[in-house]
Amino acid sequence: MSKLESLRTMTSVVADSGDIEAIRQHRPEDATTNPSLILKAAALPAYQPLLKQAVDWAQQVDNQDSVLTNACDHLAVSIGRDILELIPGVVSTEVDARLSFDTAATINRAEKLINLYEQAGVNRKRILIKIASTWEGIEAARQLEQRGIHCNLTLLFSFAQAQACADAGVTLISPFVGRILDWHKAKQPEIDFSGAADPGVQSVSRIYRYYKQHNYNTVVMGASFRNCGEIEQLAGCDKLTISPELLTELEQDQGELERQLHPNMGSDDARATLCEADFRWQQNEDAMATEKLAEGIRRFAIDQRSLEQQLQQHIKSTL
Repeated sequence: MSKLESLRTMTSVVADSGDIEAIRQHRPEDATTNPSLILKAAALPAYQPLLKQAVDWAQQVDNQDSVLTNACDHLAVSIGRDILELIPGVVSTEVDARLSFDTAATINRAEKLINLYEQAGVNRKRILIKIASTWEGIEAARQLEQRGIHCNLTLLFSFAQAQACADAGVTLISPFVGRILDWHKAKQPEIDFSGAADPGVQSVSRIYRYYKQHNYNTVVMGASFRNCGEIEQLAGCDKLTISPELLTELEQDQGELERQLHPNMGSDDARATLCEADFRWQQNEDAMATEKLAEGIRRFAIDQRSLEQQLQQHIKSTL
């Protein structure tokens, strides 16, 4: 048995990729995309027809959004639709990171993406709308969940973010592991953060125990892994979204994994509901979470603009 096969006996494996061929190879249950992954996929020859379709549609549709915005949204949905033809579960499609501090705009964009999926014949139950875990994003997710639109709250680095997401009733959270490790290694390069000492692993484990202890239905999906050791330390987590490179490494490594997370492990954290002021203060007190959330939003915004530049070239070629 490979370690990937062993992992699948206790955790739902999700592909962290927009690459159709990688998804076809690894056969994940679900898949996640984001602006960085869409940008990477858009450079592949197989996706050039989708770019053209997105531009053609954007030039014909009549709504309040620009041609460029419409082309980006159509491309994201087209890639998501193609992924869904290969997997049995759900795909996550991300709202523009530049809307991360605007609740109303996030809701409007999420509803637009869902409408595009439904126009393409995809049931909304197979879609998770990815939103950054800002206070505004979490509030948008609360309202969207009430409207039957399921959400994946991403760029999650702090316990306060996890508490607020659970109280908002979001379907799934994506706490980042590797980026937490990156921050701590940069601050304390002399420390050994391997195995169970990995601060990203510790963060996800704490959130998982808290959710199970207090009977939250929100799914915990660890994300942003730097190595297979982090994945092995989180065996048993509800879901793990893993890059194609690490999926291949796990598939080629023989051995049975020991389950690390169990629903009945218990938590030392009392259940708490955070108001906006409490959330913002606790987030502010966590330097790592504050810095990595801001950095993550900036990075996704940069890749979104790069994608727009690619699509702009296609638009110019049609004029």
